[in-house]
Amino acid sequence: MNLFDQITADIKTAMLAREPLKLDALRGIKKEFLEAKTAKGGDGELSDETAIKILTKMVKQRKDAADIYTQQNRPELAEKELAEATVITAYLPKQLSETELETIIKQIISDVNAEGAKDMGKVMGIASKQSAGKAEGRMISEMVKRLLS
Repeated sequence: MNLFDQITADIKTAMLAREPLKLDALRGIKKEFLEAKTAKGGDGELSDETAIKILTKMVKQRKDAADIYTQQNRPELAEKELAEATVITAYLPKQLSETELETIIKQIISDVNAEGAKDMGKVMGIASKQSAGKAEGRMISEMVKRLLS
């Protein structure tokens, strides 16, 4: 079962269980998936790889919004955003630990013979592709900077 079908089935389950927060998050995911499927230039299909990119973006948006709400002293709205982020995160692949990510990046650095900060772009490109959906871009970037310096 692909992610789109899984979300559709989980929407029905959330409706029957009367879970409004989960239902809102799932409907938001389905909306984004439908927009991606029907986007101009698309083939009407949604690969799991594209779906994971969308989910990652949605989690980041929710966390950013929660930070803003916290700064503006609106904890109830921040809490809702973080709860939705948790629901969305459940559909993402297991996140890499810091040591797993470090191992992957060290391997990439040795493969491309990176010798310092000037090669960061090469390493970042490969690392981002290999760990797409499994680690945040910011975490990858910080690790690459640290290992190259």
